[in-house]
Order: sequence, then C-alpha cells, then structure tokens
Amino acid sequence: MVYTVEELAGVMPDVSHLESCEPEMESPEHYNQLALLIACLNWLYQGRDDIFLGANLTVYFSEEQIKNRDFRGPDLFLVKDVEPRKRSSWVVWHEGGRYPDFILELLSESTSNTDRGLKKELYQTRFRTPEYFWFSPITFELAGFRLIAGKYEAIEPDNQGRLWSEVLGLFLGIKDEKLRLFFEDEALVLTPEEIAKQQQQRADRLATRLKELGIDPDEV
Repeated sequence: MVYTVEELAGVMPDVSHLESCEPEMESPEHYNQLALLIACLNWLYQGRDDIFLGANLTVYFSEEQIKNRDFRGPDLFLVKDVEPRKRSSWVVWHEGGRYPDFILELLSESTSNTDRGLKKELYQTRFRTPEYFWFSPITFELAGFRLIAGKYEAIEPDNQGRLWSEVLGLFLGIKDEKLRLFFEDEALVLTPEEIAKQQQQRADRLATRLKELGIDPDEV
C-alpha cells in the first residue's frame, strides 16, 4: 500500500522525541573532523532560517526499521527548506516526508564497507539523497556521488582534487590532512576561530605599522 505523507504520519508511531541511537565517533581524528565541518557550516549558514544541519543523528524512516532497531544515521547531513529548530533525531514522517539533501560519512575501519555498500544503496534508493560523500580522516580517501536518473554517479574532481557540491554550493577538498570546504573562487571556508585569529593578526600588523610611524595604537 502506498501512503501519502499525511496518511503515513497517521499510521506511524510518534517518535518525534526519540533520542538519536548513533555510536560515538570512532577516534579523535573523526571527532575533530566532524567538529571542524560543523563549525564552518554553522558560521556559513548563520542567520538562515531554512536549513537544518544534523551531526551523528539517527534518521528514522520506517516502522520496520524501528522494530528491528536498524538505526541509520549519517555522520553529517543537511536538509534544505525546513525549520532549523533543535531536534534529537530526524523523523521523516514528522518532517513532511523530507530526507537529507546532502550526506557525508566519515569512513572508519569498522564502518567503511557499510558506508560504501549498504548505506550508499540506502541513500540512493530509499532516501534519494541528491548528493552523498565520504571521507576517511585516517587514509584521506575522498569520494562523492550525485543522484542522476535514480542512480549515484561519481563526481569528477577538479585539477586540485576537489569535489563540487551543488547542494552546498561549495567544493570539498583536502588541506593539511583535513577535509575542508572551499568557495567557488577557491577561498577556504574558515572556522570562527580561524577568522578571529586572522583578524587579530591584521590588528597586530596594523599596530606594528603605527608604532613604526611613531603613533601610539592605543590613542588612535
């Protein structure tokens, strides 16, 4: 039987307040990588009221999945055109039938086969997520796929090995052994800490220059 979104919400259990059932990050490298990307995207999307960013949250999408405790949660996902309110998990039938528009998995020794196989098939066939990427913080393997005619096709890298995300409007590439985000003009998307450090360096250079000119920076 095929249900509309409204009918599905009526027959499915209310799990809108269920907590995420995802395991902790496998290593400090995985945790730090995820935190870095979250910091960049939160800064980039600050003030937006139509984007939800999920990190290590379970996506509930069927009653059978709940009964079997077959929990599936991307390490990082983004959904457009939704309210960015706080959520303990992503429940598809409480979100108007919406699935993630962008998913990133961080490969690890214990999950890499699942991320490359079962999850890729799930995101392609069930979620129909437009873009799926994976990255290993240990081996630095990076790959991306775009949904075309119902099938994932590999995203070709540019001449610097970066992959373009149409959903994010950004490049994903490796810099200093970290997965980073880049604007279309190839400028790096900075974290708030990096921005503050950059501003402090500029202030220090200005103060030094003023002193060279015999001007007290504190009196300017």
